[in-house]
Amino acid sequence: MQLQLLKTHILNYDLTNIDWQHYTRKVEVLHDYLHRDNHNTTGWMHSPLEDQSELFGRIHEVATEIKLKADILIVVGIGGSYLGARAVQNALTPHFIERKSGIEVVYVGQNMSGAYVQGLIDYIKDKRVYVNVISKSGGTMEPALAFRVFRQYMEDKYGVEATNRIIVTTDAETGLLREIASNSGYRQFEIPSNVGGRYSVLTPVGLLPLAVAGIDIDTLMNGAKSAATEFSASHLENNEAYRYAVLRHALHTQGYKVELLASFEPALKRFHEWWMQLFGESEGKQAKGLFPTSANFSTDLHSIGQFIQEGSPILFETLLHFKEISVDYKVPFDERDEDGLNYLAGRTFNEINAVSKEGTALAHSEGGVPVIQLELDKLDEYHLGYLIFFFMKACAMSALLLEVNPFDQPGVEAYKKKIMELLKQEKVKK
Repeated sequence: MQLQLLKTHILNYDLTNIDWQHYTRKVEVLHDYLHRDNHNTTGWMHSPLEDQSELFGRIHEVATEIKLKADILIVVGIGGSYLGARAVQNALTPHFIERKSGIEVVYVGQNMSGAYVQGLIDYIKDKRVYVNVISKSGGTMEPALAFRVFRQYMEDKYGVEATNRIIVTTDAETGLLREIASNSGYRQFEIPSNVGGRYSVLTPVGLLPLAVAGIDIDTLMNGAKSAATEFSASHLENNEAYRYAVLRHALHTQGYKVELLASFEPALKRFHEWWMQLFGESEGKQAKGLFPTSANFSTDLHSIGQFIQEGSPILFETLLHFKEISVDYKVPFDERDEDGLNYLAGRTFNEINAVSKEGTALAHSEGGVPVIQLELDKLDEYHLGYLIFFFMKACAMSALLLEVNPFDQPGVEAYKKKIMELLKQEKVKK
């Protein structure tokens, strides 16, 4: 399987504008830097290639237990601790049902809405529950508050049995949550110390919730393994992840400020959110970086399509498309033909959607918007695992081309600190 990011898929952009020789040399240097063994932030690059049978066996064992003893798994987390799992779960779960073949998995701790928390408590009152709290440190306010609530809920509902129904995914050695888990006797999965949150979906952070939800995590990881092998090449011509990174960088240097990730499948909406965090936190430093945003077509063509077509020339578009979606529906024939659509009778919605994608790409490119098209064969576990690794490898290279650290997020600490200061001031006033 090849991810197709080819010259024929780059619309409305003169590739001769790019100094490929310069980028080839630079990418090889940055590739060598990225692959040095002394990094403590790139474990995600190597883990798909390692023997993880023991870890996967334990994940499957716990997931099976949860599916037998619970109706719902509550995942407590924010940012990279929930976005990846929710993205894959939503992409592969049939519409209008809560799960694929496992039990229902829901998320909390990604906001501080009292209405959301109360609504979830009301929703689970007659259900059998497990909780998986995910945090490397345990000190992030949103999930810490949610865990306080649902830890108490589980203890009130289950008594001593709550200890077995609360599972902690946290740092292997340090942190507040690690200490809480050890003191309380909760079972623990480790977040590798050399993997940051937004790169962690292919670790127990994402794999346990996904296994509970009925996602085939072995196939997901096989897709990532294929990508890790394919994108290990240092030469730009042989590495499509690096080619995508260079295209983004070249567009950015020529004045484009925004990258719009778009797709024509509503199931990918949460995947867009994972992508936005990945690139936003990795690149947005030192007054640098593209602003990552997303749209779900054709829905959003009826809201921001006008701006994309004829608005300020600040953005380029990355159009993500899967050629095969497992479920489809045919347009029926109607003898009345009052809507004049019988010419589409017998064609499927997915076929029409694919044509809409091509028409939209052509219209946007003719309107002056560069369009990068990423196309994969099928929306399934294997191809999603492949795509996740593709984006992570491309993101790391993109940030290095900007000369920023792909793996830290110093700006995030600024708002956390300010919120804490204000909350403590309010307590003093009272």
